[in-house]
Amino acid sequence: MGKLALAAKVTHVPSIYLSEQDGPRKGTRQDAIDGLTEIGRRCREAGVDTIVVFDTHWLVNAGYHINCAPNFKGLYTSNELPHFISNMGFEFPGNPALGKLLAETANAFGVETLAHDATTLDPEYGTLVPMRYMNADRQFKVVSVSAMCTVHYLNDSARLGWAIRRAIEDKYDGTVAVLASGSLSHRFAQNGQAPDFAFRIWSPFLEQLDREVLRMWQAGEWKAFCGMLPEYAAKGHGEGFMHDTAMLLGALGWSDYDGRADLVTPYFAASGTGQVNAVFPVTPQDGAAIPAAQATAGAAPAGRL
Repeated sequence: MGKLALAAKVTHVPSIYLSEQDGPRKGTRQDAIDGLTEIGRRCREAGVDTIVVFDTHWLVNAGYHINCAPNFKGLYTSNELPHFISNMGFEFPGNPALGKLLAETANAFGVETLAHDATTLDPEYGTLVPMRYMNADRQFKVVSVSAMCTVHYLNDSARLGWAIRRAIEDKYDGTVAVLASGSLSHRFAQNGQAPDFAFRIWSPFLEQLDREVLRMWQAGEWKAFCGMLPEYAAKGHGEGFMHDTAMLLGALGWSDYDGRADLVTPYFAASGTGQVNAVFPVTPQDGAAIPAAQATAGAAPAGRL
């Protein structure tokens, strides 16, 4: 059947788009752009037809949601940072059939999920920024999944990730990549201090926490990382409560995952937050064991973290 060919944790910081513009920030995020471009190149090399993005800028208050409209086109201005992203054009095809298949399979796994194909809802910039550099030629279809989940359990997000893998490998006729689009630590600089922290992490604690997590990813210490993810999401101010990361690790096999992360763009700071582009090799997993393993992930709804 289908194939999950690539998995990655990617940055979407709006200063990436700002660095395209003339002015003092021009060129300052070229390393992040190069990393996203390289991940796009690897997707092409792997024969990917669709990219599924776990988007931590799509906030939802009930259920999980999949935006799988046939086409996406428009101009986007960030409501959070309109001085960073303003009137950014986007256009790429969607994949309604895959989106509905993902939702159907997630519901079969007991994770309430709705697919939206007949919708005017545009993707958020957690999807739009990576696609700008990975998919400029519109080669890839795109499906966006809500990953700023305010009252959800991390274990359900991990189970959703595994259901997505099962849908791809067992039922889909094609090749897919999944992206967790979100930061590591996500403590923005205090108001009035943003310019001073444009290229700095908010605190030494958060920087050391992020760097230890990246060491664990590169060393393949997944049991330890999955065990600490709920606390990391809380104490590290994880973006979207790190539901994107739970989805990604769920798709890879959760604590049974045995790959090692490849840091395509090394750790960097943006407005106080910690960022990276990292590719995770997709390795074979025993599907029968995954749901039980995921049931131990996370002790509280993300909204209480």
